[in-house]
Amino acid sequence: FKSNINCSKKEKLTLKTYKINNFPFLHKLNHELSKLFNELWDADVNRFVPGKDYTIDLQEKAGFVQQSSGVARDSASEPLFRYVNEERLKSIKTFAAFVSLLDNYETSTGVAEVVTPQEMAENNRFLDAILETEVMKLTHQYLVRKNWSKPSLNDFKSQLYDIWFQLYTRETGKGPDSCGFEHVFVGETKHGKEILGLHNWVQFYLQEKHKQVDYKGYIARRKKSRPDEDDQVLSLQFSWKGLVKPVGSTFIGVSPEFEFALYTIIFLQSQEKVTREMVRLEEYELQIVVYRHGKYIGTAYPVLLSSNNEDLY
Repeated sequence: FKSNINCSKKEKLTLKTYKINNFPFLHKLNHELSKLFNELWDADVNRFVPGKDYTIDLQEKAGFVQQSSGVARDSASEPLFRYVNEERLKSIKTFAAFVSLLDNYETSTGVAEVVTPQEMAENNRFLDAILETEVMKLTHQYLVRKNWSKPSLNDFKSQLYDIWFQLYTRETGKGPDSCGFEHVFVGETKHGKEILGLHNWVQFYLQEKHKQVDYKGYIARRKKSRPDEDDQVLSLQFSWKGLVKPVGSTFIGVSPEFEFALYTIIFLQSQEKVTREMVRLEEYELQIVVYRHGKYIGTAYPVLLSSNNEDLY
């Protein structure tokens, strides 16, 4: 059988884009980034060890929920985190500096952010802390080799500040209401109907501890019916501020510098609005996704390649 339908180049390109956006596993593995990210993983001495520094309780598989829904069947009566070593969280410089940033934001889009001198100092203190780590030193070296960053540490720090902390307007309102850091690590809400971002395990744990987050269950990954308690990349479902996030992917236990490194590298390697790179990291096949908002990070997250690959992030 031979089809009489001839696709134009534009139509073929559109079809290819549709397949790539809707079927992440069709991406080719990026061997260069896989090698680099595994080096960063090995260098991440601040990473929390499952079963030692924290324990999680996966419970049951989450049910399907439509985006913008405020209701989800609760497949997990207990919190996700059973235990986290808070002494370690407080004693590691990068984690402590990171936690100090989490209460600096107005989480509703459309409401202007105001950055105080103290908050600006906290941003700088956090960047100083992560730049001392081997993870960020390796990252800087790689970016300099690629001519994506300047050799000067001060220039690199300024570049990171602009990418992650520079405010921009996500929703029409009274002024700049968002930044890359807030969206990815803190989380935002849109019109009181939708959760945006919140892809960080520390924020998830702290919000869960304060009864703000309610874990609803895990999302199974492809070829594996149930995640393990020691998996350090999870897809999960949860509610926050009265809203439900149907699918949210997050690293578990990794340091903030590790996530900063991965997302910054992928952001700087491309000028595309959306960049998706498939990498193999330890036992995980991941797609790291980064959205641009002009010169800044719009959002960034890991997609654990699973049977639930709807674009709900």
